[in-house]
Amino acid sequence: MRGGDCHNVRVNELDADVAALLKRNPDGLVPAIVQDATSGAVLMLAWMDDEALRRTLTTRRGTYWSRSRGQYWVKGETSGHTQAVREVRLDCDGDTLLVVVDQVGPACHTGTTTCFDGRLLLADEA
Repeated sequence: MRGGDCHNVRVNELDADVAALLKRNPDGLVPAIVQDATSGAVLMLAWMDDEALRRTLTTRRGTYWSRSRGQYWVKGETSGHTQAVREVRLDCDGDTLLVVVDQVGPACHTGTTTCFDGRLLLADEA
């Protein structure tokens, strides 16, 4: 949001300048890659619509859209495994977000540190 323009922004709407940069899928969603700020590990992939992104930018808490439940969820609201958002970046194409967080506890709903701790499909041949 540009300085001085905040009085033109409607409450509960994503800033128009930010919204204009997003390239959403047909469901109005953008994938959000969540990365640990300290280790650099990729923790999870989630989905955001304009409202989830607005909530994340406003509260600095990882807020996402659950495609399976059809509702918003704040990471850690029930588990206590919270995400304090340090940065949100948009990729060069405008179709993927990078959310850099301080993760408290495991990021994956299975209890693992990241959602990518298992199921190795290809490894270095060292």
